[in-house]
Amino acid sequence: MNLDDLAARARRLAASATPGRRRLLGIAGPPGAGKSTLAAWLAAELTGQAALVPMDGFHLAETELRRLGRMDRKGAPDTFDPAGYAALLSRLRSPEPGTPVYAPAFDRRIEEPVAGSIPVAPHIPLVITEGNYLLLHSDPWARIRELLDEVWFMELDGQERVRRLIARHERFGRLRIDAEDFVRTSDEANARLVAATRPRADLVVTFTEDEAPPRSDD
Repeated sequence: MNLDDLAARARRLAASATPGRRRLLGIAGPPGAGKSTLAAWLAAELTGQAALVPMDGFHLAETELRRLGRMDRKGAPDTFDPAGYAALLSRLRSPEPGTPVYAPAFDRRIEEPVAGSIPVAPHIPLVITEGNYLLLHSDPWARIRELLDEVWFMELDGQERVRRLIARHERFGRLRIDAEDFVRTSDEANARLVAATRPRADLVVTFTEDEAPPRSDD
């Protein structure tokens, strides 16, 4: 599918929403595959019909990761709050008239979640969410897939994906040697876990460089 096809599919999903029942579209895939880029592009294409609520707003704060001894594995499934994420998705599925829902965002400049950053108005028929673990079948993540109407899986050539990850970590302040080490020991461990969830997706999305939307910091 090209971008126009994907936008049309998302519009059909938005059009199938009913009063009191919003539609939720998930975009899953390994780190660096292009999830946030596609999600942001779709939300822009469906302005007024869609809101973007990334999973990354449910990262645990770095103070908690230090307490748990998990700073070196930031981004692994146990460094998020999946129960909180599921609770938010449940609220988003059933909007209350006149009442917006506020979702957290993740600020890469400070590497922390920021509460109440994303307002989702009650009239919006479609919420797009993206993250690594939307298709994970182990508890406590298993409930996430049940809350989503569709999930698309983003794929990208492994070498290019690793190159993008290293470049992203460098942009946000890591030395190259530290960026390469983090990608090798953490990001790629997460990528292997995510790859195993691919069969649970409704659609697998791949792009050539010419077909992909303009890149963000996914």
